[in-house]
Amino acid sequence: MACCNLISGGIAKSCDNNAGGVEKIYISDNCLITGYTETDSEITGITASGGTASFYEFEFNRNTSSYSETVNIDLANGTTFFSQEVNLVLSRREKTKAEAIKKLTNGQKELFVIVKDSNNLYWAFGKDGGAVVTAIEGGSGVNKGDANNYSITFTAEESDNAPEVDSTIIAALLA
Repeated sequence: MACCNLISGGIAKSCDNNAGGVEKIYISDNCLITGYTETDSEITGITASGGTASFYEFEFNRNTSSYSETVNIDLANGTTFFSQEVNLVLSRREKTKAEAIKKLTNGQKELFVIVKDSNNLYWAFGKDGGAVVTAIEGGSGVNKGDANNYSITFTAEESDNAPEVDSTIIAALLA
């Protein structure tokens, strides 16, 4: 069997601080994104119909939201893809949030999701096939100290893992 995409180097251990968690989540309709520039697993530009992408920030309480990626490899079928999940937890159930959720889920809408992690790095999920809302959970809880919230799961299946997004382009993407 021929080798392709040869390994061209290793990875040095980082001396930087490493923090878990998510700080910000930005979402746009994937149908508005007309293209992006990606080099070496970093998106350095995003173009949209009308010239400006319309990413909206979805604010949440600290230490509540997350993302994960899992590679899926089937040796028998020769397939490899990445399952990506972003979990957004919105505290306090109310009509404004219920209306926003309707817009996220209407017609099994495909979305482009950018997540800022606690290391101040931005990551793109659903950039090619779109991320779709696959679960919404939540409720009132039982006791006064319980969560009263919505927990929304966005899922994407992409041929590559999530690329980093250049932080210098974020401000121009926001609606």
